Amino acid sequence: MAMTASTGVESEVVDEAAALSAAACLFHGFSDSSRLAIVRHLALGEHRVVDLTEHLGLAQSTVSKHLACLRDCGLVESRPQGRASLFSLTHPEATLELLTAAERLLGLTGDAVVLCPIYGEAASRS
Repeated sequence: MAMTASTGVESEVVDEAAALSAAACLFHGFSDSSRLAIVRHLALGEHRVVDLTEHLGLAQSTVSKHLACLRDCGLVESRPQGRASLFSLTHPEATLELLTAAERLLGLTGDAVVLCPIYGEAASRS
């Protein structure tokens, strides 16, 4: 059986594909407006589910579902407090840097993102 020496190119392609896939998963965590609202609110500090439902006007089941997604993505963590759990950002500084960069990019692109035929507001209504 003949073996060929790897040039490292294949592993670089695999590493890049894995990194891009991980980045896409990260951005998917931020892709829902309810999840983004929760993340932005948690940037202010720890909150219970009941606090988030009050502040954001979302149903308890919606907040819980999105918190579970954010926790599974490693973006949010929780700690027990009595019978409730307090939720917080896992990496608050990095998350705030990302949100700030996103706001800056949105400011530079204007309405282009909203008008995008694939991901914009019109596409989400159809």
